[in-house]
Amino acid sequence: MLFVIMYIAILWVISIAVTVYDKAAAKKKARRVPERTLLWLAALGGAGAMLATMKTIRHKTQKKKFMITLPVFLVIHIIGLVYLLQWMGSLPL
Repeated sequence: MLFVIMYIAILWVISIAVTVYDKAAAKKKARRVPERTLLWLAALGGAGAMLATMKTIRHKTQKKKFMITLPVFLVIHIIGLVYLLQWMGSLPL
């Protein structure tokens, strides 16, 4: 259980940092984080943090690729987490 919490926490911190960095790079017209990298971070478990960060700093909110994919990943992650917690016996349902 602790491993799951640590995994999610670390991935969320990384996802937030990379999203904020990409926004700053966009403003400075500097080298950007590839969209593929952002989507991989979201797929691996950072979708919730990335979606909240993007909405907060108004980054990539006009890109349908992100505004559709991130919520889908988030729902998949929540369902997976519920099943994992049930399997571990930490969530009686």
